Amino acid sequence: MTTETPTWRQAPDSTALPDAEQATALLRKVATSLTKLAYRPWFFGDSVAFEAMIASSTVLGDLSFAAFARGFARAWAVRRHPFTREDCTAPGLAIVDLAGQFADGLLLEAAIELADYLAQRPKIYGIFETFEHSPLQHPYGPDTLAPADLVLLADPPPGVFVDCLHFDPPFFTALGAALGEDRYLSLGVEQALAYIELLQGEDGLFRHFALRDVPRLFGAGWGRGQGWALCGLLDVLERLPAGDGRADTIRGSASRLIAAMVECQRPDGHWDAVVHEPMSGVETSTAAFMAWAFARAQRLGVAGDEVSSPRERAICAAVASTTPDGVLRGVSAAVNACTRQSHYAHVPRDFLAPWGQGPLALALSEQLIAVRS
Repeated sequence: MTTETPTWRQAPDSTALPDAEQATALLRKVATSLTKLAYRPWFFGDSVAFEAMIASSTVLGDLSFAAFARGFARAWAVRRHPFTREDCTAPGLAIVDLAGQFADGLLLEAAIELADYLAQRPKIYGIFETFEHSPLQHPYGPDTLAPADLVLLADPPPGVFVDCLHFDPPFFTALGAALGEDRYLSLGVEQALAYIELLQGEDGLFRHFALRDVPRLFGAGWGRGQGWALCGLLDVLERLPAGDGRADTIRGSASRLIAAMVECQRPDGHWDAVVHEPMSGVETSTAAFMAWAFARAQRLGVAGDEVSSPRERAICAAVASTTPDGVLRGVSAAVNACTRQSHYAHVPRDFLAPWGQGPLALALSEQLIAVRS
């Protein structure tokens, strides 16, 4: 993955929404940047990048971005065996959509096999394990690990992570909708509900992760994590049949998260890296995620006019933080996992990554849909 030296710290204020011409030009640059990232199938963040390429093709009327995504997914599909645990980070929803868009039987076959493989993993609190050994690390910043945390670091137990709320539940649900098979739909709903039950707090915000046999949660209020959670919930809601009663709890969870994020939004339209800790400083991918998610929530009837102003401020903040060549500045590196809360405020920033470029392209796509309607 291409990275830059992390020097950016504070985004300029902006109050002007991009018009159709500006949004179109910027979206093309951002979408083009997505085709140049060094993907390693598969890894965290790929899902939102591949979904963004599909959306960019649709909005721009340019098939090249979706065709790139299809070609890359096909290259994985022909050599997919044996599956590995990291395949849980595959852009499953995007693969299902690409299979339908291009009538690609190979991709659909690979998606079915992947879903069946992923459904065989052990569960923690009803959620499929993300890793057999969680990627724990020493904290970024000045803090150190307590003795009990050092024991966990020496032999990390399996864990489940909020990022995967954007992987498994949307994938299973999309596959079930595409095939007309309730067993996959039900699996997606089951997983979404388990994530909600375990990781969403009374404040509406999601915690980052939990470890097997460790009676506490970690990573309260991680900004980008709220984006993974909210967009995963909306993905599931969008694929469930109209009137499906299983959606009620998921819709309520998304509404509580939206309300919490609106409350935590900064005056400049951004969110802090830890959304309820102002001293943690701006991390820009969260604004891109929320601009995208708030627009979708309105379309799905999960939110109303109360998110219009927060959405506009978020897209303005994200665009103001983007370079002329379409790179969203101030995006933090992969956070991995740490048992110290201070870690999340000190993750290095200013990295070119799919979890920054992807949500920015999706937010711009939603903006173009809005200005054209």
